[in-house]
Amino acid sequence: MAIILTQQRKRQRYLIILTVIVITALILIWWNYLIKSKEKKSAVPLNIYVPKEIKINFNIFNNPLLSELQLFEEIPPFEQNVVTPVEEGIENVGRENPFLPYYPTPTPLPTSSPTKK
Repeated sequence: MAIILTQQRKRQRYLIILTVIVITALILIWWNYLIKSKEKKSAVPLNIYVPKEIKINFNIFNNPLLSELQLFEEIPPFEQNVVTPVEEGIENVGRENPFLPYYPTPTPLPTSSPTKK
């Protein structure tokens, strides 16, 4: 008898939770669609964005400070400045294995195996 009563109570709880969810969904739908659609149908004119006219002041180019500016010196392309180590007379460049760390790694200690007597 106790099992049947607990099953009925579970069903009632699920039914209550389901009705609360459905009612909440209906209220949200009513709020979003019905009320907001009435606000949109009002006879208020829409504000249309009109961009402002852009005026550029070209008188800045007549400023005497502009005539005092100096041009940058011309920089030669990067490829012309490259000097390879072979041209310098250096043959050994870099390390044999560049992925090895710079600090000395500890050498593993020799393991001594126990001898049987």
